[in-house]
Order: sequence, then structure tokens, then C-alpha cells
Amino acid sequence: MRVLVVEDETLLADAVATGLRREAMAVDVAYDGAAGLERLLVNDYDVVVLDRDLPGTHGDDVCRSVVASRPATRVLMLTAAADVTDRVDGLGLGADDYLGKPFAFAELVARVRALGRRSREAAPPVLSRDGVVLDPARLEVTRDGRPVRLGRKEFGVLEELLRADGAVVSAERLLEKVWDEHADPFTNVVRVTVMTLRRKLGDPPIVHTVVSAGYRLGGAA
Repeated sequence: MRVLVVEDETLLADAVATGLRREAMAVDVAYDGAAGLERLLVNDYDVVVLDRDLPGTHGDDVCRSVVASRPATRVLMLTAAADVTDRVDGLGLGADDYLGKPFAFAELVARVRALGRRSREAAPPVLSRDGVVLDPARLEVTRDGRPVRLGRKEFGVLEELLRADGAVVSAERLLEKVWDEHADPFTNVVRVTVMTLRRKLGDPPIVHTVVSAGYRLGGAA
């Protein structure tokens, strides 16, 4: 899952980003509304965690832009305001969810995951195919009941392959969804991560390379 955090409180923005990365999400950070809009022009995000009270380009304007140009991207709006009217106004702009500051990080993660599921075709909270089961909330993977320990990027790649439900996922798509904006588009990091994932999942191989197309999970090679 790819997430953009737009928050002008640097310490809070960095803390949220670090925490979400520990949950196997790819996270970019913008410290003002203008920078957030720039990233939205070039990257495909599942969820935007957006502070409403941004200086300069207001969070409301960023929200309107997301709704108009990225209809599949979900917006979780943050605010220090506790007034019901503020929450209603934010949702009226097109935000999908609202969370007041201060907040419990576990709740933020749960809301981001829920919005991430809504940003694509409907998928169950726990993903499974051909004996592989992935629980995003618990960061757990099993194959035929056997626990599989994965790194964060391996987990993210497997989640994307499971969400594709047997369809081919390109290396470019995996790079977009699992790595952040600092990833080198010419790197072989996707291929190396898939090789490691394949090894950890064990035999018979279940992650297959489709020449000149990408990767898919399940069935025969």
C-alpha cells in the first residue's frame, strides 16, 4: 500500500511515516500543501493522511484536488479541532474519514488499512490464495499453515500479488506500490525481492515470473 502523509508538524509527520513503514506500507511525506499536491501529480497513492490546518495551501484545497483528480485515492483528514462542525465540513469536502488530534497510532493504522481496502476493488481483510494466507493487520503470513517470516518489502510485494488474485503484476506496479519516491526506477530491487520472497515461501514455487510482463502468484509456471 502506498501512503502520502501531508503534515506541517515535522516531528508528527516523520513519526507517522516511520510507524506506517513498520506496518509494511510505502510512505512519502510532504510538509506543506503545495509539496503534497506536487507528489500527487506524479505518484499513485492508495491513501492520503492529510492535516486539515496546513499553512499556505490549505488542507481543504488539497482534499478538493485529490477528490477531483484521484477519485480512487482515499483521504484521512487529521485536525486538532474537536468541533463536530469541523468534522462535518471536512467530510463534506470529500474526505473519506476524519481523525482528531491527539490520536492513538493503532487507530490511525486501522483506519488507513480500512481506507486502503476501499481504494481498490473489494478485498477481504485477510488475503489468501493457493495455501498462502496474509493478514495485513497482524503482519502475519502462512503457507499451508506454516508461518513464513518476511521482511517489510517482501510482505508488501506478496500483498500486491495476492490482491491481484492471479493476474500478472508488473515490476513497475510493484515498485510504485511497495517502495517510496526515493526508489530508483532503474534498480533491480523488485527482482531481488521477488527472488527472496519465492525462496522464503518454499517449494513448490508459487510466485512465477511472466517474461516481459511481471509476476503472478498461484497455479503452474
